[in-house]
Amino acid sequence: MACDIIGDVHGHADELKALLALLGYRKRGGAWRHPERSAIFVGDFIDRGPRQLEAVDTVRRMVDAGSAQAVMGNHELNAIAWWLPDPGAPGEYLRPHHSPKYGDKNRQQHSAFLAEITRAEQHEEIIDWFLTLPLWLDLPALRVVHACWHERFLAYLAPHLSEQRQLNRDLMVAASREPDNEADKDTPEPTIFKAVEALLKGIETPLPHPHWFTDKDGHRRNRVRVRWWDREAETYRQAAMLSDAEREQLPLDRIPEHVRLGFDVDKPLFIGHYWLSGAPDLLAENVACVDYSVAKGGKLVAYRWDGEPTLSNENFRYVGG
Repeated sequence: MACDIIGDVHGHADELKALLALLGYRKRGGAWRHPERSAIFVGDFIDRGPRQLEAVDTVRRMVDAGSAQAVMGNHELNAIAWWLPDPGAPGEYLRPHHSPKYGDKNRQQHSAFLAEITRAEQHEEIIDWFLTLPLWLDLPALRVVHACWHERFLAYLAPHLSEQRQLNRDLMVAASREPDNEADKDTPEPTIFKAVEALLKGIETPLPHPHWFTDKDGHRRNRVRVRWWDREAETYRQAAMLSDAEREQLPLDRIPEHVRLGFDVDKPLFIGHYWLSGAPDLLAENVACVDYSVAKGGKLVAYRWDGEPTLSNENFRYVGG
């Protein structure tokens, strides 16, 4: 099995086509194809970039042609929730279009995609396709998920999903119901919301009171995203996915055991989501992130995988940045 795992596109159709060409794919019969390889997309096809619908169409045509597979990203999840009415609140949607807590933040994040939609029928048809995307792929020799491979949450979710590990409209209601308080949100016990949130957005944990840090935008934060794959990251300062300066603000207390997942080394894992920068670099010998911030002027990255159980930085390919 030879495949190319491609990172978060975020509406950057030109960079996607340039990367596919670099990898040896050519457009034939309406879809990009390779004579010997296939592609796997890690999700987040939309939002932020200049050519939203073309990016979705490029990926979709490849999936339909059998020259690619794809998993759902958190931006596809959010788009579905933006479209679907909230059955518990007439006139509202599963992802609020405006809220007292967040204002127009959701609309602003989704604005580039909404700006290209011209008809309700077109919008719904794309949402229906997003719902066909599996939450993860567990293939014979590799695994792919957008943000976090959480074995216990995967096992919890599996009986609720289709055989292809897909959500449906009814399940989207539970996947959109955030716990009312932080205590419920941070317990290790699974729910549909917490499981989907972890797989597609990663794991955050609250800092012990009274600790907090100031992020790069000057905002005060009391929760931190953690390096869940890193078995050696035991403290908040070690585990935080932050810059060195931001980590120095964090305590040396141990993080909760339930957010130290590690990762089974029997086959490689590929993820996106994390807005990395600089030269592509493995997270671990068997974990590769292929999101290098194309939507912030960074790179659109792929990992060229030829079946090796131990990954290598030499196999990254990219355009831009």
